[in-house]
Amino acid sequence: MSGMILIIHVLLAVVLVGVVLLQRSEGGALGIGGGGGMMSGRSAGSALTKTTAILAVCFFATSMGLALLERSGGDSILPDLPGSSGGGITTPSPAPAPIPQPDESEQ
Repeated sequence: MSGMILIIHVLLAVVLVGVVLLQRSEGGALGIGGGGGMMSGRSAGSALTKTTAILAVCFFATSMGLALLERSGGDSILPDLPGSSGGGITTPSPAPAPIPQPDESEQ
C-alpha cells in the first residue's frame, strides 16, 4: 500500500516541478522566462495556476498519507536493519570504556 502511494507521490513531485517551471515569471528579474510559449494570455496562466494548486493539494495529501502509514506501523519504506525494532535507521551505542587494571608494581 505505501509503495503505491510512494510511487504516486514521486510522480506528483516530478509533474509539480514541471508545471511550476512552465509558468511565466512575473518579475523577470534575470531576463529569463516569459518567452513565447504555446499558451499565452490570461487563460494559460489561470490554467497553470489551477493545475499547480491541484497538484500541490494532491502532493500534500500523499505526504500526509505516507506519514500516517509510517506512524501507524504499516509497511515501512525503509529496509529493516539488524538490531532495530522499527525498521528505521538506528545509530549503534558506543562501546563501554575498558576498566584499567592496576599494575603489579603499584601494589
